[in-house]
Amino acid sequence: MGNIVAIVGRPNVGKSTLYNRLVGSRDAITDDLSGVTRDRKYGFCEWNGKRFTVVDTGGFVHGSEDMFESAIRDQARIAMEEAAVILFLVDAQTGVTDLDEALAKLLRRSPKPVFLVVNKVDNHKQLLEANEFWSLGFEETHFVASISGSGTGDLLDAVVEHLHNEPELETELPKFAIVGRPNVGKSSLTNALLGEERNIVTPVAGTTRDPIHANYNKFGKEFILIDTAGIRKKTKVEEDLEFYSVMRAIRAVEEADVCLLVLDATTGLEAQDLNILRLAQKRHKGIVILVNKWDLVEKETNTARDYESAIKKRIAPFDDVPVVFISALDKQRIFQAVEVALDVYANRTRRVKTAQLNELMLQIIESTPPPSVKGRYPKFKYVTQIPTHYPSFAFFVNNPNWVRDSYVQFLENQLRKHYNFTGVPIEVYMRAK
Repeated sequence: MGNIVAIVGRPNVGKSTLYNRLVGSRDAITDDLSGVTRDRKYGFCEWNGKRFTVVDTGGFVHGSEDMFESAIRDQARIAMEEAAVILFLVDAQTGVTDLDEALAKLLRRSPKPVFLVVNKVDNHKQLLEANEFWSLGFEETHFVASISGSGTGDLLDAVVEHLHNEPELETELPKFAIVGRPNVGKSSLTNALLGEERNIVTPVAGTTRDPIHANYNKFGKEFILIDTAGIRKKTKVEEDLEFYSVMRAIRAVEEADVCLLVLDATTGLEAQDLNILRLAQKRHKGIVILVNKWDLVEKETNTARDYESAIKKRIAPFDDVPVVFISALDKQRIFQAVEVALDVYANRTRRVKTAQLNELMLQIIESTPPPSVKGRYPKFKYVTQIPTHYPSFAFFVNNPNWVRDSYVQFLENQLRKHYNFTGVPIEVYMRAK
């Protein structure tokens, strides 16, 4: 079960405000440059050393009022299946409504922990009035004000108690997840690789059944394939389908070492693809971009090259990502995709000896010294790779605040230039020495 925390509740109780409070609004602004809309529906949060993904289910409800209710219930059901923890949000200012009671009845059956979060509690008087919410019958009830953030720290303290540190699919083998929007050909790719009809593949969105963990063992290569196309037959409406596939994609990203992000060559990289990519990047997963249905694209001399540079422009600054053009239908270059994914896995586990690292990086710092900050120059002492499950490096310096972000980016680029970290997000930390 991936570390997913889902926020459910009726409209206008403040789900997106709580979501923004938890994932930090920085997320929305920095990604604005690449033309990603502001209404992010899922994002990354780290609290007390635990990392998890927050999903605002409200971002997935469209349609008329009467459709609203059934859509909200459906999403609560999906959240009960897919999330690790559910935050059931209600509004102190309107009090308990019929829809709150209906949702409470549904969520009380959840095998997962459900936290009742009473929002818009801004003062003591409201806190007393909010006591009526205990009638909904949830032991874990928290009173917060999302706008000011009061109470959210205590809520997060309680939530992370229920989350685990790392993915639970315990295996020594590399884990690859095939992710992407519905209908880009994820199942066709899985079937092409495994050479058998693992799922029923028809061109109708939402026909694949469950996510599968398949053990791939051919041509001397072995890994676990996580296929996220798993969508139950029950899902009927378009919105549900989108919500469900997003929940599945997030779970797969959580479990994987390397994410194979499948794009449709005819539509290119869309906002939702970029969302998945950013999430994988923040979770420090390896990333390979597979442009599927390449057989349908009119070719000219530089088509692939131009296509690739357009993708890299969109995903910058983290653009050291391999792009492979495939056709799952014709089995074109799908084994090359496997080779590339295995390379990225190797890059993610790469360790650099401290002596070698210092010799190289201190020399680079000497020949391209950092710019001064208010007349002060940072002095670097040494550098070492930190023992994390993804590549991260600590540079020890007399004062970390004197190192500009642009210089940190320069150091990362140098590490990438001299060691192969293609497809892997790396972290560069400045530490006081």
